[in-house]
Amino acid sequence: MNKLKLRNLVQQFLIEDIGDTDITSASIFPPKQPGHGVFIAKESGVVAGLEIIEEAYMLLNPSITVVVFFQDGDQVRGGDVLAEAHGPIVPLLAGERVILNLIQRMSGIATITARSVSELNDPSIHICDTRKTTPGLRMFDKYAVTCGGGRNHRFGLEHGVMIKDNHISFAGSITKAVHQVRDKVGHMVKIEVETETKEEVLEAVEAGADIIMFDNRSPAEVIQFSKYVPDSIITEASGGITLDNLATYQHTEVDYISLGFLTHSVTALDISLQVKPGPKKSSAKEQ
Repeated sequence: MNKLKLRNLVQQFLIEDIGDTDITSASIFPPKQPGHGVFIAKESGVVAGLEIIEEAYMLLNPSITVVVFFQDGDQVRGGDVLAEAHGPIVPLLAGERVILNLIQRMSGIATITARSVSELNDPSIHICDTRKTTPGLRMFDKYAVTCGGGRNHRFGLEHGVMIKDNHISFAGSITKAVHQVRDKVGHMVKIEVETETKEEVLEAVEAGADIIMFDNRSPAEVIQFSKYVPDSIITEASGGITLDNLATYQHTEVDYISLGFLTHSVTALDISLQVKPGPKKSSAKEQ
């Protein structure tokens, strides 16, 4: 993740959550009261976003020290200690919710992505995400997908052309839409065309599309349509594909399968932070 963007976003989130101060913790603990926090995985999964712990606490109080025991993309088990933090207890507690909200969500995305890759069980096809992300969290969501072994589709509308039915209807045809876009965006931008029929696939090939998506097509249709596309054109299947039927798309010859559920309906990985007053006595990793 981009360090500067990461820091700026985390800072915004902390300001939103804390405001001027954590009045509960600040009212109970002396300002310099030391504390020791332990981040623990409560269930098995793939972790992502662990650098957020360090970034958040650096913003809250640079004297807080953080030790991280796993890397993003690692498989963890329930009970594993992910990281420890030591420093003034008030900022340790103040950063808890923002940190957990982000790393739980990101780890949930990484976990479902890894499961999707495993369910498909076809190294010739890449699992990728979509733009169905929560506003403000796209960088985090898409990074988490890569931690789970997936790939990223375009980050935003400016990063690639995707010609859909509304564009085709207005332009008059796939051919006209592709040529109109190509004249304006230049040779450095790839053009993807959404297709639903054999005729649309053939027209997209003839028009010079760089990527052809088979939209809401069954595995049998995807296999059939793929035969009409030369190897020089990237193919993608999307729409109506769930974790339950993903395995049926194995060996369908496409290059990518894009899955909206990786990010739009996230089940967070259960991670907790246990904070206690007092200096660190021993590393939880060593116990």
